[in-house]
Amino acid sequence: MSFLTLGHRGVMGVEPENTLRSFVRAEASGMDAIELDLHLSKDGALAVMHDADVDRTTDGTGPIAAKTLAELRELDAGRGERIPVFEEVLEAVSSPLQAEIKDVAAARALADVMLERDLVGRVEVSSFHDEAVTEIARLVPGVRTVLIASRWGADVVDRAKAAGAATLALNIRRLTLEVVEQAHSESLKVIGWVVNTQDHLRLARALNLDGATTDFPEIRRTGRFTA
Repeated sequence: MSFLTLGHRGVMGVEPENTLRSFVRAEASGMDAIELDLHLSKDGALAVMHDADVDRTTDGTGPIAAKTLAELRELDAGRGERIPVFEEVLEAVSSPLQAEIKDVAAARALADVMLERDLVGRVEVSSFHDEAVTEIARLVPGVRTVLIASRWGADVVDRAKAAGAATLALNIRRLTLEVVEQAHSESLKVIGWVVNTQDHLRLARALNLDGATTDFPEIRRTGRFTA
């Protein structure tokens, strides 16, 4: 079985997260795909940032949704990097992307870009929110979707199936073989996050996961040889 390694917000362990610099480094490191996060700016741009507020990762303060793209561009996102928009990432790297959306509104904005640029083959869409997964699948025929969970109940596989997701992305610290086997029995793939240590990588392999999200380039290299 092929084991995929996804760069988490690029390679955020060594570069400022969710920046073009981080995505370019992830691609150069040979990541199989690059994971990123999307929020809508006040004027509807698909800003690439994890948090709803800019406080943690930039020199600014306040919610992304309260700022225009021009205002977001003024912020330093680390090492002089600016907050990119999704379209810039598409141009900066050629790797497959996994785009995490935070709500239904972001799903609709992303759907417009995916349809306009014919990105079904390149962009997989993920979310913690079942309704966002369902919405992007409705709007973009054939899109590959991922349901993410940090804590989950016994119904997590049923939730993924109901939302039309092909993959579950689950917290490696709480994953059990029972959940993985149940998902695989329903033809769902399982990705573990965040796999940043050799112990977690060995666990991912022992659980027969389909892949892992990591902050560090080294996990991609050692993952090829870890049984």
